Amino acid sequence: MNRLWVRLMVAFVAVTLVGIGIVAVLAGVRADSEFRNFLQEQENEQRQEVAEIVGAYYRNNSSLEGVGGSWNLSRSEHDRRRGQNFIIADVNGRVVYDEHGENTGAPLSPNQRQRALPVTANGETVGYVVFGSNGGPPPLATPEQDFLAQLRNSLILAGLVAGVLGIVLSIALSRTLTAPLANLAHAAHRFAARDWNQRVPVQGAQEIAEVATAFNAMADDLQKQEALRRNMIADIAHELRTPLAVMQGNLRAMLDDVYPLDRGEIATLYDETRLLSRLVDDLRELALADAGQLTLNLSNVDVREVLQNAAANFSIAADAQNVRVQVSSLPPLPHVRADADRVAQVLRNLLANALRHTPEGGTITLGATVQGKFVRVLVRDTGEGIAPQDMPHVFERFYRADKSRTRSTGGTGLGLAIAKAWVEAMGGKIGVESDVGKGSEFWFALPAEKN
Repeated sequence: MNRLWVRLMVAFVAVTLVGIGIVAVLAGVRADSEFRNFLQEQENEQRQEVAEIVGAYYRNNSSLEGVGGSWNLSRSEHDRRRGQNFIIADVNGRVVYDEHGENTGAPLSPNQRQRALPVTANGETVGYVVFGSNGGPPPLATPEQDFLAQLRNSLILAGLVAGVLGIVLSIALSRTLTAPLANLAHAAHRFAARDWNQRVPVQGAQEIAEVATAFNAMADDLQKQEALRRNMIADIAHELRTPLAVMQGNLRAMLDDVYPLDRGEIATLYDETRLLSRLVDDLRELALADAGQLTLNLSNVDVREVLQNAAANFSIAADAQNVRVQVSSLPPLPHVRADADRVAQVLRNLLANALRHTPEGGTITLGATVQGKFVRVLVRDTGEGIAPQDMPHVFERFYRADKSRTRSTGGTGLGLAIAKAWVEAMGGKIGVESDVGKGSEFWFALPAEKN
C-alpha cells in the first residue's frame, strides 16, 4: 500500500465510486420525483375531466340525481386500477353518488369540503367532486411501480459498469503516471551504486519530464566530477611522489656517503621541500575554493598600480629569458572592488604561465579596458599559442597542454585553476583567447567600484 501507483489507484477508484454513487442517487431521486409529478399532472387532468363530465350531466339533466349510473358506464378500467374512487355532491354538499355506496345522502365532512373540486355549469357552481380518501397523492399502480423499479435497476447496472471501467482506467492511468518515477528511482539506485552511466528517458507529464531532465543533468555533472576527482587524486599522488622520491634518493645517497653532506646538497633538498610546500598550499586554496570558504579582504583596488607592480616584479625573471614585459597604454580606469593581494596573485600566475610559453625575444603585454560594469585585465604573450582541443581544459587542475613538460618546466598545473577560483570568488570571470603560432591572451574581469 505504500507504492505511489497503488495510492493513486485507490484515490482514483474512491473518487470514481463516490461520483458514480452520488450521480446514481441524485438521478434516481430526480427520476422518481419527475415521474410522480408527471403522474400527478395526468391525474389533475383526469380529475378536471371528471368535473367537466359531471357539469355536462347537470346541463343536460338540470340535476345531479342519477349521475352515478351514467358515470359507471363511462369510467375507464384504468381509473379503477389506480383506485381513483370519488364522491359527487350537490351544491348543498349532500352526497348524491359514492362509488362504494357508503355515504350516499350524507353531507360532506369538513375535510371533504376542503378537498372538493367545484363542478360548474353555465358559470355557476352546481356541485362538488371529492377524490380519494385522504387527499394525498394517488397510489402508484403496478405498471408504474414496475417502471420505477426497472429505472432504479438500470441506474444500478450503469453505475456498476461505470465503476468497473473507472477501476480499470484508474489502474492503467496510475501505472502510466508512476512508470517514469519508477524508472527514475531505479536509475537513482544504480547511480548510487556507482553506475555512472545511468540515465533516464525524458517522458511523462511536464513536471516528471523536468525531474528526469534535472536528474540527467545532475548525473552528467556528478560523472564529470567523479572523473575529475579520480584524475586529481592520481595527479596529486604523481606530483607528490616526484619531490619525495628526489628527497628520499638524495638522503639515502648521503647516508651511504655517495653524496657529501655539504651545503649544496642540503640546498637541493630545501628546494624540493619548497616545491612540496607550494603544491600543498595550492591544493589547500583549491579545497577552500571548492568549499566556498576563501577569505577575501575586499577594498577599492587601483588596477593601473597593480599592473605596473606586476610588470616590475617579473622584469628580472623575464630579462633572464630575454623576454620583454610591458604595460600597454591604459585608458582612465575606475577602481575595482576586489582583494588586492589576490588580484596580484592572479596576475603573477598568468604572468608565470605566459613566461613559460614565450620564447626568447618574445613580449608579454599587460593591459586593461573598461567593459560595462567590469574592468577587464589582459595578459598577452607571443608564444606558441594553445591548440583548439586544449582550450576547454586550460583552467583544469594539473592540466598541461604540452604533455612533455615536467613539474620543473611546466609548473604544478594548478596556477590557472587557482587564478580562476580567486577571480570567481571576487565576482568576476576569466577566459582565454589564442591563435596557434601567434600567442595567447588570458583575461579576467572584475566588478568596477560603484561611484
